[in-house]
Parts: sequence; structure tokens; C-alpha cells
Amino acid sequence: MTNVLFVCLGNICRSPMAEAMFRTMVKNEGLQTQIQVDSAGISSEEQGNPPHPGAQAVLEKHGIDFSGIVSRPITPKDFGWADLIIGMDSQNIHYLKQLSPEADKKKIHLCLDIIPTQMGQDIPDPWYDHKFGRTYSQLSESLPKWLDYIKTNFL
Repeated sequence: MTNVLFVCLGNICRSPMAEAMFRTMVKNEGLQTQIQVDSAGISSEEQGNPPHPGAQAVLEKHGIDFSGIVSRPITPKDFGWADLIIGMDSQNIHYLKQLSPEADKKKIHLCLDIIPTQMGQDIPDPWYDHKFGRTYSQLSESLPKWLDYIKTNFL
């Protein structure tokens, strides 16, 4: 089993969108018994909340199921559970590396780093500018490459 954790600041915009989209991709490829997907936030401020209404609207528009996804903060257990921890921006990566045990730092990746021409680039937080379509587009470009990476390196 390969475990993938998506992380953003509050776990109501980018990481739950990534979780829902990736779960759909995994299901469409029949890999649910081989890949588990979750998401978490750096902050606990939104704990217990569903995805942001803007995230919900974009996911619904594309027929992506996000049922059962609720914001939660990252925990020490997550670092042991996850095989890949994918952060949405460089600030997320900074905090994740501060929080993680030394042995787990190699699991932490910036989401867009999977695309050679976009290495080091952030997926901006749509909570501030409400550009959830941009977030969906960036995830639509990067997540299939992460799935290919997992199929090549973990399965």
C-alpha cells in the first residue's frame, strides 16, 4: 500500500481538492487497494470544516466527489503513515520539514516540482483571490504526473 498525503495551510482549499481529484484518478485506474489518499493542513484553524465553497463548486463542476473530506491538522503519525507528502507551496514545505522527523524529510515534495518547467513554483492559495479554477488547472496538470511517479516507483 502506498500512502499519499496532500498538505496546504488550512486544509479547506488546495489539499482537499488534490485529495478528491487524486482519489478519483486512483479509482478510475482501479488502484484503490494499492494507493490510499488523505489531506491535512499546517494550521488547525479550519479543523472540522468541509472544503471551502469555492473548492466545492469547482469539484462539483468537474464531477469530482469530495464527500467525507473534512479539514484536520497534520499530526506526527502522518509522517510515519505517508510514503509521499505533497505540499502546495514553499511555506507548507518549510513547515513540514520543521515538523517532520529527519528520516521522513525525503518524503516531502512541492506539488509542482513533478513538472520540470514548474519546479520551485507554488500553487497559490485560492482562499485569498478565489481563483479555484486556477487551482484545479494546476492540480489537473500535476496530479497525473504524481500518479505516474507512484506507479513507477512504488507499485
